[in-house]
Amino acid sequence: MADINRDDDVIELAFPPRFSYGERVVARSVIRNDGTYNGKDIGEVLVSKGEIGYVTNINTFLQQFYIYAVDFVDSGHRVGMRAKELCTLDNLPDEVLARLGADAPALRTLGSPAATRAPSGDAP
Repeated sequence: MADINRDDDVIELAFPPRFSYGERVVARSVIRNDGTYNGKDIGEVLVSKGEIGYVTNINTFLQQFYIYAVDFVDSGHRVGMRAKELCTLDNLPDEVLARLGADAPALRTLGSPAATRAPSGDAP
């Protein structure tokens, strides 16, 4: 444990958490088991890039970083992740929404149960 990599000089805890409870987030990269996820082999993929999850808890690590417990419903994994590994879907800046143009309203339904259900009348 002596070789823990503190790859940032910024003390995140000096600022409020970037994400909040229940916020929809998307994984920015593939997340593999580093040995801390029980029942999976080290190196096994836990979360795929682009997978959508919900922040269920916020903790700290090394008195420097926030760790967000994210529940990824599709894969069924709850994984602790740093802010730099996530992107919000609920609180995108206005300039990002403007660049998305007509596609911006589609973000509201990504990852929601209503997005996976058939429209009423189409299914019994």
